[in-house]
Amino acid sequence: MNEALTSIKTKVTGFWGARSKKQKFLLIGSFLFLLLFIIFLSIWTSKTTMVPLYRDLSATETGSIKENLDSKGIKNEISEDGTSIKVPEEQVDTLKVELAAEGLPQSGNIDYSFFGQNAGIGMTENEFNVVKLDAMQSELAGLIKNIEGVQDANVMITLPSEGVFVSDAAGEASASIVLTTKPGYQFQENQINSLYHLVSKSIPNLPTDNIVIMNQDFEYFDYGNTKSSAAGTAFASQQEIKKEIERDIQRQVQTMLGTLMGRDKVVVSVSTDIDFTQENREENLVTPVDEENMEGITISAKRINETYSGDQAAAGGVPEGEDASDSLGSTYVEGSDGSGDYEKVEETVNSEVNRIKKEIVESPYKIKDLGIQVMVEPPNAKDPNSLSDESREDISKVLSTIIRTTINKDGETEALTDEDIEQKIAISVQPFNGKMTATQSEVPVIPIWVYIVGGTLLLIIIILAILFFRSRRKEEEYEEVIVEEEVPITVPDLYKEQETEASIKRKQLEKLAKEKPDEFAKLLRSWIAED
Repeated sequence: MNEALTSIKTKVTGFWGARSKKQKFLLIGSFLFLLLFIIFLSIWTSKTTMVPLYRDLSATETGSIKENLDSKGIKNEISEDGTSIKVPEEQVDTLKVELAAEGLPQSGNIDYSFFGQNAGIGMTENEFNVVKLDAMQSELAGLIKNIEGVQDANVMITLPSEGVFVSDAAGEASASIVLTTKPGYQFQENQINSLYHLVSKSIPNLPTDNIVIMNQDFEYFDYGNTKSSAAGTAFASQQEIKKEIERDIQRQVQTMLGTLMGRDKVVVSVSTDIDFTQENREENLVTPVDEENMEGITISAKRINETYSGDQAAAGGVPEGEDASDSLGSTYVEGSDGSGDYEKVEETVNSEVNRIKKEIVESPYKIKDLGIQVMVEPPNAKDPNSLSDESREDISKVLSTIIRTTINKDGETEALTDEDIEQKIAISVQPFNGKMTATQSEVPVIPIWVYIVGGTLLLIIIILAILFFRSRRKEEEYEEVIVEEEVPITVPDLYKEQETEASIKRKQLEKLAKEKPDEFAKLLRSWIAED
């Protein structure tokens, strides 16, 4: 055993002594890296993976669940915003069942199960009405939370007081609802209408007109009443046209300025003044054919010339029976001595003119005025002066062109001046502090640095293995060369005895004594008897 250990020690010492300093450093370094990698891998594999048990909890619910888990000695973590709690992955399903059996999470609100658990005769009518109202609000909020896009809902219901007499008319209830919606989610009109119907049918005597719904950003969700009057329909149609025009202009400006400044650095608002007056009129116009000379086409013409000269001429003036307005041209000259000349010229011309009949229907709407408000975040959000004057001037030119080409132009209104357009533009440069960031659910992933460290260690191990095998191959080639060059030299053993006849006989006797002691004894007796 000692000889084997000594042999192994000798081989290891010889191998280590034959290595250079560089090889020794690489071997020690690779061994340390491999050891560290094994330690890190063991720690990583033994690390407990934490996954969310519940999300979107209130502070009260989070506190009650954490207290329950701490009492059971279960490891748990709370997110930064306090709305979710994490537990080991292998215990999630079991804990959900156990906590559900214990009535957790508790929202702190009263639902209809309260009456079954706390039914008693000691409750007054006022207390019963308060508990009933709270239960209705909690149940309605729970229904609304199941709608897609809604994270949370707070409901406030006001019920009318009951009359003393039967003949008293029942009052109407009202409801105010505040929704916490998911970031970026857009509700369709049919979804909003369905939500109004859900609330209206859940509470007695609650018309849709008495319901107000808004989200956490103070945006109202209005109910679209399809049974409104004709005037209401016309108004809704006009408002829809107005919104569509403003939305189109807003998108156009947003696209242009977003390309110039960045999508998240521009906010655009557009307001318009639209004239929805629709005019139907009929025009009967008479115009000359020859507009240059203001003459029509001659259809017929008649000319009469009368002249008279003599001593007994009639008195001067228009002849008797003639109307001065009937003759196109007539003259009468009376002489001083009783003689005179008479001349009458009559000309009648029938001309045809252009008779135009127009039935005009004016456009259903005209953009009378337009205002564009733009908020721009400078390149350096903390320095409003980082936006250059050239960029501000470019934005102003773009908005001026849009306004000048969009506002209706007719003969009655004067052309817009540069000062008028500047009053319709508002540009504000300031940092945006209310940017919304969508929160994503946490998914446990392996960090990138783990892959980098693992790849580096694997590369080092491969390089060291290549260097090790290359050095071994060189050593084997070197030993083969040495073996081929060595000349066998026989050295006589100093301790080896010379083979003689006596020594050979002695060995034979020793062998015979060991193998056949009886025959050896007989041989000795015969030798003794002979002596």
